[in-house]
Amino acid sequence: MIGALHRWLWGLFQRHLRLGLNLYPPYLGTGITVTEISDDFRSIRVQMPLRFYNRNYVGTHFGGSLYSMCDPFFMLMVIKNLPAGHVVWDKEARIRFIRPGRGTMQAHFQITEADLDALRAGLEKEGTAERVFSVDVTDGERLVARVDKRIYARRER
Repeated sequence: MIGALHRWLWGLFQRHLRLGLNLYPPYLGTGITVTEISDDFRSIRVQMPLRFYNRNYVGTHFGGSLYSMCDPFFMLMVIKNLPAGHVVWDKEARIRFIRPGRGTMQAHFQITEADLDALRAGLEKEGTAERVFSVDVTDGERLVARVDKRIYARRER
């Protein structure tokens, strides 16, 4: 009974991923909103307005919230674009703060067919592959931060 309920809930989450991510407590608590997920899972848009609960001592966006808005998306995109039978993990992350963020922060995550081809080639040749993906966090006009994520993939054992 519990296994069936778990499978049903997971299926519901998969079908309503954008809603599920927007209701995910860490995102709900920081005001992060997933505004768009493309049908092929190669493009995702996220935003976060400046609110009293996600600002730091000096009145700008808290750096942890800026990183949180970028954390899972490249991993999810790779998972959704590789065939079943692969394990995908975030292996490394780096955030470079360029200037303080004061307005609504935005990030547009994209992966290309070339990115996926490079991962597939590594998986075929070595059984594992890594790729660094980058996203810019902007206030709509100016660059606020750049996040690099190293994604690791391997065939399931």
